[in-house]
Amino acid sequence: MLWRCIADDFEQAILVGKHENGSKLPGENEIAARYGVNRHTVRRAMAELGARGLVRTERGSGTFVKTDKLSYPISRRMKFSEIVTAAGHEAEGRLQSHRHEAANEDIARDLGLKIGEEVVRLEILRAADRVPISVSTTWLPADRYGDAAKVFRRVRSITRMLEHFGITSYRRKWTRISAEFTDAVDAGRLRLSVHRPILVAEGLNVTEDDVPIMFARARFSADRVALIVES
Repeated sequence: MLWRCIADDFEQAILVGKHENGSKLPGENEIAARYGVNRHTVRRAMAELGARGLVRTERGSGTFVKTDKLSYPISRRMKFSEIVTAAGHEAEGRLQSHRHEAANEDIARDLGLKIGEEVVRLEILRAADRVPISVSTTWLPADRYGDAAKVFRRVRSITRMLEHFGITSYRRKWTRISAEFTDAVDAGRLRLSVHRPILVAEGLNVTEDDVPIMFARARFSADRVALIVES
């Protein structure tokens, strides 16, 4: 698809610094002539760049590069909706899939379960102003949170979902941050090209009296988020 090729070309140019933050991209006619396409194809490409969070379009003025990152603090109380709203953006969480499964060795250890005990697995896509920011896999003990998927689909918030189960306060016990290349599934959800670098934050949330609630593995678009470790 020509519009995707154009979007990929401009994305690469933006990421390597050929177009600085706030700079104006060439006009539709110039881009159309460069690629030998019509203006509709160019508009589709620019719309895709907007969906990837790389540009903003001002009616009557043009399309401008937008590479400022969302500051995302890694602290004892990590709540996506509050972080995004405080930054002046609209937060959104969507359940992509869910299932009950047997806890493997790592999940069982972190949640204080026996290997093979049932857990609820949630795949959640989070966005700011409709731009995908992260996709996370969250595991919770099924004996306490068996209806977690049903509740999350209704309230669209981990915090409100936990409140449904009587958890009014919780904290992050530990977080491990790493980097990897995205696979095809996450690339599609985050609107990234396959094998693009992403940031990974794994962590365990517990109640105030240290009872494990959930283990989460969040994958962030590295060019849209700056993870800030708070001390």
